[in-house]
Amino acid sequence: MAQWPLPHRVFLGLQVAGLLVQGLGPHVPAASGWRAEVRASGAGFPGERPLHPAAWPVFLDLESPGAAQESLQIPRNGSAPLLVTVEVFVSNVFNVDILRYTVSSVLLLRMSWLDPRLAWNETAHPRRAFTLPWDSIWTPGLTIQEALWVDWRDQSPRARVAPDGNVELYLALTTETNCDFELLRFPRDLSDCSLSFYALSNSVMELEFHAQAVNEVVSVKREYVLQDLKIQIPPQQLVPCFRVTLSLQNTALKAVLSLLVPGEALLLADVCGGLLPLSAAERLGYKMTLLLGYLVFHSSLVQALPSSSSCNPLLIYYFTVLLLLLILSTMETVLLAGLWAHDSRGARGGPSPAPRGGEHRDHGGSGPPQGQERSRGGKGPGRSRAEVADSIFFRVYVVGVVCSQALFAGIWMWVVCKSDPAPGKAAPHGGQPRL
Repeated sequence: MAQWPLPHRVFLGLQVAGLLVQGLGPHVPAASGWRAEVRASGAGFPGERPLHPAAWPVFLDLESPGAAQESLQIPRNGSAPLLVTVEVFVSNVFNVDILRYTVSSVLLLRMSWLDPRLAWNETAHPRRAFTLPWDSIWTPGLTIQEALWVDWRDQSPRARVAPDGNVELYLALTTETNCDFELLRFPRDLSDCSLSFYALSNSVMELEFHAQAVNEVVSVKREYVLQDLKIQIPPQQLVPCFRVTLSLQNTALKAVLSLLVPGEALLLADVCGGLLPLSAAERLGYKMTLLLGYLVFHSSLVQALPSSSSCNPLLIYYFTVLLLLLILSTMETVLLAGLWAHDSRGARGGPSPAPRGGEHRDHGGSGPPQGQERSRGGKGPGRSRAEVADSIFFRVYVVGVVCSQALFAGIWMWVVCKSDPAPGKAAPHGGQPRL
């Protein structure tokens, strides 16, 4: 064979490269003649998907460009919408972040529908099934409304087609979604997180979902446990959709050990500090140390507890009350310690005439000196005003602490808070489109 000159070969190579850039692959022989493989280019319209005629069996008669484009349209089901059966398998729920109001989950979607255009005569062509690239036929395009990001595990899934035209498609994904946690009773909170799947490219007159969910989570070694799994079809929607609801229960062990136990321990230590006498120099230092320690604990507590526009966790108010109690106890110690010091200086600096001998003999043995009566701490006449006030305050303080704990337990059991509606649902022109 004669060799082509070098300029001719270079020119031929440039022509082939130009065809490839335009999206036309090289001509390949087929059973019915020559055809060109068409690929979607980057400049195509949004949502354009490539065609794969070479992947279609010859007996489907989908080799022509018109038939190839028709296969990407939703199958007709007469006057009724096409029924797509969806099974959602939830295999894992992780990274529950109550501060960001997000949750991550791993799902597997199994979708099946009937496409008569893909059916064939099993007698003439004895094949049980064959697989096609997902982008060579019509498939439901799904969008998760609450998703921050979605990671499709298989970027090129294949659909399984049966002789009667029944199509099955499996999609595995990992997603992070927003969740409106109900944190009123944190850390014993139970929240419902929704994943709403919408087929935005079709209307309810063209497509209808029949969905069911399966809980396949087998691990319970986590802070939040999947208690229940529900799925529903929201009524009166303009576009087909189905909603998966995850019920997440907090196990509360971490929060109890890191929040409740230290708070109760500090409150108990403060109550015990009231048993120290005012004359003890260590009492004021003890109270100040407890208050400073609780302020450090409270600053880290604010970062650990979530905040919301409505129905904030009850623990926020509980620990705020504990802080006020500690401040009140410390202020009482400072004021009464100053009053006791003032009374002591007045007692030492005041006139104290020497008792006469007869009077000493008359009262001798009748009782201890005045200083000893004051040092008893009892209810005798030698007790100072500061010590009496401190004794009364201690009793009132203990009763107040016990009552606050009982009141909080009652609020925890009986108070119900309903979150404010979302702006999109409350506004007359907001929210999801409805008929």
